[in-house]
Amino acid sequence: MSKIQTLSNKHLIQPPKWLPSNVHYETIMGSVAYGVSSDTSDMDVYGFCIPPKEIIFPHLAGEIQGFGRQKKNFEQFQEHGIKDNVPGLHHCPGDKTYDLSIYNIVKYFSLCMENNPNMIDSLFTPDNCVLHITSIGTMVREKRNMFLHKGAWHKFKGYAYSQMHKMKNKNPEGKRLELVEKYGYDTKFAYHVVRLLNEVEIILSEGTLDLQRNREQLKSIRRGDWSEQDILDYFNRKELGLEELYQSSKLRYAPDEEAIKALLLNCLEHHYGSLDKCVVKVGVAESYLDEISTIVDKWKIVQK
Repeated sequence: MSKIQTLSNKHLIQPPKWLPSNVHYETIMGSVAYGVSSDTSDMDVYGFCIPPKEIIFPHLAGEIQGFGRQKKNFEQFQEHGIKDNVPGLHHCPGDKTYDLSIYNIVKYFSLCMENNPNMIDSLFTPDNCVLHITSIGTMVREKRNMFLHKGAWHKFKGYAYSQMHKMKNKNPEGKRLELVEKYGYDTKFAYHVVRLLNEVEIILSEGTLDLQRNREQLKSIRRGDWSEQDILDYFNRKELGLEELYQSSKLRYAPDEEAIKALLLNCLEHHYGSLDKCVVKVGVAESYLDEISTIVDKWKIVQK
């Protein structure tokens, strides 16, 4: 049973009625996935679902794209700070707080294809972080390397810059203020800067991703063993090396959109059944005509 289903059954969340039984993948994200925390009381959960067929293919419901009143499309279900208490106990170690992000499979594939760092990370979490997975979720995880391409460098670098900018924030609040007062700078943002650079290095050099390979290094940053200047120096050194790696990497420059689309359609077909009335397979008729033409040519040769 998916976490969405469990929380919905407890009436802690109110997702669309079709959602709980159509979740195909859920995984723990955040510090647990990166191997820098064993505390699972706060859990970031990412995943994807497959909505009803008419949401994926609105023309089946009579909708004409761009004409008249358009029905609101479903892209994702998000809830934050959902507290799930163990019955009969209060504020015990078993109590959990969830941040949930469950995406329409089409949106999920699109973000993964763009090499959005959060989405790519969610595909490469360790197996023990996977909370719920179906045969369709397994199909996607088994093919996850196909989403990676050189564009990852630009996406991950942009996210790293963003984290570094937040690290330098001189007006932190709440838990962020506590970190700055303790270590002199925000070590949580800092470890994300290093993590993102390390991750994209693995992607460019190996064509895959291991989220926990550098966990001891990340733990040391969170402990305050690095100074803020250490982080800045690391970024500058890494950036130069990664620019060179980007040029020499054997990865594709852009995603193989046709292959990823084929995987998406395969997932949808496993979920819905035949898609004959949903999509037109371009080139199928032409391939049949070519086969017929070849057979006719062979027949003419035999007749001679």
